[in-house]
Amino acid sequence: MAARSGGGGPDGVAPKRVYAPDFLTELFRNPLDPGYADAAARKARDGEPTGTRKAVSSGVLAVTLVALGFLLVVAYQQTVADEPARTTARAELVEQVQKRRDETARLQERAEALGDEVAGLRERELSSTTVQRLRDLEAATGLAQVSGSGARITVADGPTPINPVTGERNTVARVKDSDLQLATNALWSLGAEAIAINGQRLTATSTIRQAGEAILVDFRPVTSPYEVVAIGPDDLAEDFRDGYAGKFFEQLAAKYGMSFQAKDVDDVTLPAATELKLRVAEPSLPPLTPSGSPDVSSSSEGGR
Repeated sequence: MAARSGGGGPDGVAPKRVYAPDFLTELFRNPLDPGYADAAARKARDGEPTGTRKAVSSGVLAVTLVALGFLLVVAYQQTVADEPARTTARAELVEQVQKRRDETARLQERAEALGDEVAGLRERELSSTTVQRLRDLEAATGLAQVSGSGARITVADGPTPINPVTGERNTVARVKDSDLQLATNALWSLGAEAIAINGQRLTATSTIRQAGEAILVDFRPVTSPYEVVAIGPDDLAEDFRDGYAGKFFEQLAAKYGMSFQAKDVDDVTLPAATELKLRVAEPSLPPLTPSGSPDVSSSSEGGR
């Protein structure tokens, strides 16, 4: 701020304006800290330390350097000594994992061979009519491989940009478990007889769940793009596109940049379900509405 010094002179000349130095001006005018300035002045006045003072300073510096060198040598030797143990432990773990994988593959092959043997014995003991009925039931429940025509619904994640301010990833354009639930429920309602998601066959006990950013189908992870293949009527794909599920995915594609496609497929094969742990089942009838017709509840709907 400007300060006025004295009043107006007898000659009428205006008083001279005096400005107090601001911080930046003072910093550029005297850049050296006062403490450093005092130390430099003292060194220039007294000169370099000599005699006992110099010997003590040199000795302290030498001891410090020797201690640091000793610590570095000890740390290096310890690291070198521990490296073989870590390498050996890692190699043992890798070997154990490989052995377990080989054992799992061998047991899986053994289980498949026993399953084929059981199926052969069953068909030999049962009548042809019973065997055919059993095969139809296995196909309907997902225990047997099925082939036929139907539809393939493909959905994939859209762009997931990162917020430049917070660093968080925007996941609104990712396919969610509720989206796959919506697609499968819509296919079932349109007459699908068998459905698989990325090769995972769905059954009456199947689950589609979200675990973090991963989607699990019967506790098995599936990744984008997601292919929902269904065997059913010839117009299954067209009915899906024209239905509420198809319009929902079209809205997601237009708003968030997700990809969506529904097309017909011919002569597609769906594998049998794995590890179906159904122990007890009883036939049941759907509850009747007051009018006497089956009450069909609405399926789960996708959303954001």
